[in-house]
Amino acid sequence: MTNAAQSQLAGKTALIFGGTSGIGLEAAIQAKRQGAKVIVVGLGKASAAKVAEEHGFDGWRAADVTDSSALEDALKDIPTVDHLVLLAGTFVAGKVRDAEVTYLRRAFDERIWAAVTVIRALGDRLSTDGSITLISGNLADRPNAYGTAVLAAASAAMEAFARGLALELAPVRVNTLSPGPTDTPILHKALGDAREGFVEGLKKTLPLHRLGTPAEAGAGVVFLMTNGFMNGATLNLDGGARLV
Repeated sequence: MTNAAQSQLAGKTALIFGGTSGIGLEAAIQAKRQGAKVIVVGLGKASAAKVAEEHGFDGWRAADVTDSSALEDALKDIPTVDHLVLLAGTFVAGKVRDAEVTYLRRAFDERIWAAVTVIRALGDRLSTDGSITLISGNLADRPNAYGTAVLAAASAAMEAFARGLALELAPVRVNTLSPGPTDTPILHKALGDAREGFVEGLKKTLPLHRLGTPAEAGAGVVFLMTNGFMNGATLNLDGGARLV
């Protein structure tokens, strides 16, 4: 990280949803290292508090991102936010004809509607010279036949949402990180015992023959936070997965 990036984050408040594990945690660690005041938001109070203490973050909050009242309550005492990072979201997988509709709706509730709630709740406490970073994924461009149609739609919607917000909220910058296959806890949870076979199969087809790391994806988040001319864009951080 350059000195310029360090000075851009020094003393700035970064509010990171999903900041207690995986990509969000790595983004929080790297932002903290560059001088940001980091507040992480996770689902559980105990885990959020533990992570914040272990890494020396400046604060933590716990809230279910699908609960608008809980979100608003969690954010009410934060005076200003310079960089808002919204990475929360579970792996919603189920075929349209088979899965419960209420379950499938979580893909949008955890992403689009959670973002709407957070942005409305913060209002003018979000700095006009700051940024918002959303998350999508490879499914936005390359859906598959394994029950991810709704999640793919939600991922693509995040990218379109970011482009619209970049115009609506200007001069606040709004971008989307689109990570490829990344070795995160959500991958372990989604695949369970099938993870090892899935990963080995991916390694054979991916150009770099490996998964990305949370640290690499976290660095992408910090880039979107600190590059003042990056706006309305999707950063594809996938090791070339879209090429195969």
